[in-house]
Amino acid sequence: MMNMRNFLIAMISILGSVVSYAQPNLLNAKIPEEIGIKSAAQLISDNDKPLEYGYVDDRDVLMGKTVWEIIDLSERINFPLYFPIDTANIGPDRRSLYDVLTKAIRSGEISEVYSDSYFNTKKTFKDIKSSLMLISLSNEGREQLNVLGLNEEFKDLNPGQISKEDADKLVSKGILPEYIVKSDLTAQDVTQYKIKGYWYFDKRQSELKYRLLGICPITPDVYTMNSDEKDYIELFWVFFPAARDVLHAAKSFNDKNSAMPISFDQILNSRRFNAVIYQEENVYGDRGITSYIKDNAQNQLLEAERVKDKIRDFEEDMWNY
Repeated sequence: MMNMRNFLIAMISILGSVVSYAQPNLLNAKIPEEIGIKSAAQLISDNDKPLEYGYVDDRDVLMGKTVWEIIDLSERINFPLYFPIDTANIGPDRRSLYDVLTKAIRSGEISEVYSDSYFNTKKTFKDIKSSLMLISLSNEGREQLNVLGLNEEFKDLNPGQISKEDADKLVSKGILPEYIVKSDLTAQDVTQYKIKGYWYFDKRQSELKYRLLGICPITPDVYTMNSDEKDYIELFWVFFPAARDVLHAAKSFNDKNSAMPISFDQILNSRRFNAVIYQEENVYGDRGITSYIKDNAQNQLLEAERVKDKIRDFEEDMWNY
C-alpha cells in the first residue's frame, strides 16, 4: 500500500511539472502525455529565423551615437532576462539568458566572445572558463590553515573567492584538495547586464533607430560583497548580431500569454527592458559618467537622462522649423 502511494505521488509530481511548463498542445491534449508535443504545423511555424536587419549605408546616417547601458535584474520589468534561476523542476525550454549564453558558448554555437566592449580580444570558452567558476575554501580548510600555521602566510586570502593559483598553492602547503570547493556560477549570481548599442537617425526613412551591438553578464565581486560600495565583474562580452540565431531559438516566459513565449532576440531588439546609460561615445576617450560625476548617484542618473534626451531630441528637432 505504501509503495503504491509513493508511486502515485511520484506520478502526480511528474505530471504536475510537465503541465507547469509545457504549453504546446495544452488545449488539444486528450491525455497528459500529449501535452508539450507540438503538431506538424507548429513545428513548421517554429522553424523561422530572426528578423534580418536591413542594410544601412554610412552616408544615410545623419546622426549616430554609441552608448553603454546597465540592465538591473532586480527591476520587475527585467525579470524575463533573469528567471528562471532554478531549473530543476521545469522543462528544458525554460532557461535564463545567462544559461542560454553560456551553454551556446560551451557548445560553440556562439563563437564571437570578447574580453571588452570594443571587441578587440577574442576569447574561447577555455579562456573564460575560470571566470565562470567560483573557488572557495571550506570551513574545514580554514581550520586546517590554523593547524598548519599558515594564517600569517595567507592573511590576505579571501576564503570566499580564491584564484586557481592560490588554490594550487594551498594544496602544495598541505591543505587537502577536498577542502577546496569549486562551483560554477549560475544565473542567480548574475545581477546585471551591460549592453552596448548604437542610436542613429536614418535620413532615408527619417527615423531614429537603435541597433544592439554587445551584451555582457555582470556578477558582484565577492571581495566587496560586505562593503557599502560593491564592485562588479564583467564575465565576457558577446557580439550580439552573431548570437541572434541562438537567442531567437531560446524563449523567455510571456507573463501575458504562456502559450506564446517571446524570444530573447525579440526582447532585446525591441528594448523590452529598462536600462540606465553609464557611458557614451565622446571626445574624452568614451569616459563613463562616474568618472566626471563622483559620489553623487542622483546627479549620475540625471546625467544619464540628459544623454538620453539629447539623442531623442535630435529626432524631434528634425521636424521643427
